Amino acid sequence: MAARATDRHGTPRASDPALGPSRRPGPPTTPEAELAEALRTGPFDVALRAALAARGLALHRVQHRLAQRGIRVGVTSLSYWQRGLRRPDRPESLRAVTVLEEVLELPPHALTRLIGPRANGDRPPSRPYRALLEPAAALEALLASLAAPEDGGLHTVIHYEHVHIGARRELLARDSHHVVRAHRDGVDRYLAIHLGDPGCDTERVRVRGLGNCRVGRTRRDGASGIVVVELLFDARLRAGETAVLGYRFEDGTGAPSEEYVRGFTYGGGQYALQIGFDRAALPVHCRRFTRPSATAPRKAVTDLTLNAHGSVHLVEQQIRPGVLGITWEWD
Repeated sequence: MAARATDRHGTPRASDPALGPSRRPGPPTTPEAELAEALRTGPFDVALRAALAARGLALHRVQHRLAQRGIRVGVTSLSYWQRGLRRPDRPESLRAVTVLEEVLELPPHALTRLIGPRANGDRPPSRPYRALLEPAAALEALLASLAAPEDGGLHTVIHYEHVHIGARRELLARDSHHVVRAHRDGVDRYLAIHLGDPGCDTERVRVRGLGNCRVGRTRRDGASGIVVVELLFDARLRAGETAVLGYRFEDGTGAPSEEYVRGFTYGGGQYALQIGFDRAALPVHCRRFTRPSATAPRKAVTDLTLNAHGSVHLVEQQIRPGVLGITWEWD
């Protein structure tokens, strides 16, 4: 099984905006299927990369075809767009994207609709929860019960997460130390989302504030294994201000865990994940991976080496909207 979380300011299961147990990946999909999914859920950079891959076009070829249609865009700009480092929000850039849809044989507005309006401040690109978390309806109902706005107003600057796997192979606890930045005025809380492994007893899941926050309202959905908790700040943040908080989810109620994933609704910032295993229950194989969405197959799969202390880790220098995690196998 697996654990996940998701960032409400920015991420899927087993814990706060983290993820939790995950489903087994399905059979490999075709480039066209990945493109269809990316065009449906976004964000813009993911959809553009998927379109380039599906059409088999290098950036210099795309630049040439745009030039034939009277649109001059540098290869560097195209590269920045498809890597999510810049967004085409100037009038001439938006005209280029409109022609780019023609070059890539996409329906009208397939890419332009994913750009969206420029947000206030330094808000990074984002994608919806439904693209990151399978029981999205249950999560949305819990968030609605807390009158949570669609935009939580926060995104990650730095996030370190330590997941503890117990002697029974269960997700025992998860510690998060988080630096967040407000991209709008008036933010006074962070919503932590925990999605437990199958069999999770949400009534027994506990959360503790470890620093600079206090626990507010808690909402639970036993059928989906989701717990949503308000972590309240001492004061309201203004746009651009940062907050440092620490919190811990205590679970230990679900089936043996086989994966931990975190979904990020917002891009930007750095993330480090460490999985620590009880010495009495060590896995035989560990890998890191990414997914553009909750239902997409694993991508960028890389082996990880269990160290002498019984743990593995990953470091992501630049978070992208989507799913990031570690999977492991038991003997």
